[in-house]
Amino acid sequence: MASNKKESTFFLVHYRDPKDGQIVALKVRRIEDSSLGLSFIRISDFIFDTESVVVQPVEEQLRKRFENVKSLHLSIYSVVSIEELGMKHVGLKFRKDKSNLISFPSDHSPSK
Repeated sequence: MASNKKESTFFLVHYRDPKDGQIVALKVRRIEDSSLGLSFIRISDFIFDTESVVVQPVEEQLRKRFENVKSLHLSIYSVVSIEELGMKHVGLKFRKDKSNLISFPSDHSPSK
């Protein structure tokens, strides 16, 4: 029963890819503190729709890109949003409270 509860909740993480500046959306089961320091989070247990009859090119690209990735460490400054989805979500809990960090504007916006 615990595994069913775990699988019913997931996170939709939107972040700005440092390679090309595009916004990427990933579905993951876990978000944790990163071992890289206070300004990073670690996302893991990626979720990709493999049972759909319709092939979505963006989803397929992401699946191939992250198929051998165990976890992804993201700078909190590149994270645009995190949505918790599912019927039995319990909220994020971090070991180190990052709520008092100040985010300064960055010049990393994509060129027009």
